[in-house]
Amino acid sequence: RSVVRLHQVPKSLVDAILAAEDDRFYEHPGIDVLGLARSVGILVATGEKRQGGSTITMQGARNFFLTTEKTYTRKAYELLLSLEIERSLSKNQILELYMNQIYLGRRAYGFASAAQIYFGKPIHRLSIAESAMLAGIPKAPSSFNPIVNPRRAKARQEYILGRMRKLDLISNAQFLEAMKEQIRVVGRPTDFGVDAQYVAEMVRQQVVSLFPE
Repeated sequence: RSVVRLHQVPKSLVDAILAAEDDRFYEHPGIDVLGLARSVGILVATGEKRQGGSTITMQGARNFFLTTEKTYTRKAYELLLSLEIERSLSKNQILELYMNQIYLGRRAYGFASAAQIYFGKPIHRLSIAESAMLAGIPKAPSSFNPIVNPRRAKARQEYILGRMRKLDLISNAQFLEAMKEQIRVVGRPTDFGVDAQYVAEMVRQQVVSLFPE
């Protein structure tokens, strides 16, 4: 994990995340009633419990405090926690926590680490096309990341770019340019270093205990 503050994140990435995960984030109180209603409608119509209706706040509550099991009890806790989080934190604080906490595959936690792992660059240098590709990963980190499955990652990226255009977050010229951009993906997660001083300190203490000065 490489923690960043919200002001360090490019607008294109914030817009891509909101377009992909929760475009009404700044309007709802932590629970998107319309999204939940759609999920309930699918459940009633098909009898299947599908992923959907979760806001960024709800995803944060689940990632920090709960498991991913699909039960009604867990969902109830998730809803209650989301309301409490919204009462305790500002929208920007919630989004910042989400962006640093979410798992994005290939041992990357948070979008700053993911930018380095997948594209070998700091988060502030991401293009619109790269931002949209990263924003597509949370849906299925193990199968939607561009190293494991470039085709699915590209399809998801194009969907998010379309959402960004539909929501008027990017211009038509930006949309067309991003769709055509050839993204260079770093093949191995070991091509860069993430600051992890706490791990280094654990190792140092063990080495000192095994091999005194």
